[in-house]
Amino acid sequence: MTARNWREIPQRYRLEAGKCKKCSEVLYPPRVVCPRCGGRTFESFRLSGEGEVLTYSIVHVAPRGFEDDVPFVVAIVGMKEGVQMTGQIVDCDHGKLAIGMKVRTEFRRIQEDGEAGMIFYGHKFVPAAA
Repeated sequence: MTARNWREIPQRYRLEAGKCKKCSEVLYPPRVVCPRCGGRTFESFRLSGEGEVLTYSIVHVAPRGFEDDVPFVVAIVGMKEGVQMTGQIVDCDHGKLAIGMKVRTEFRRIQEDGEAGMIFYGHKFVPAAA
């Protein structure tokens, strides 16, 4: 794992955002400077993992390494805390997808690097329980 991957662990694996101490804006991924007020001090803020689908696309022609997964859904999700995240929606009949659909994150296997044998994990979205 590279140094960059280690630095991203809190946001990638624990859904940690940054909350500006000056204006309370929640930023995901965390940033060095708040785009709203210019503040430079942040506190760690854990996202709930709950949100709703803002838009989505069903991918039928995948990039290299994901050919076996087609068709799959990639969505932009508006999280409860006001930030947006991009990710796959899984465990959902594609015919039941809808803008506004409630979803939640689950920690899942993303892919495996065949040469190095590294397994990458991250968050995917699943339909929220009714």
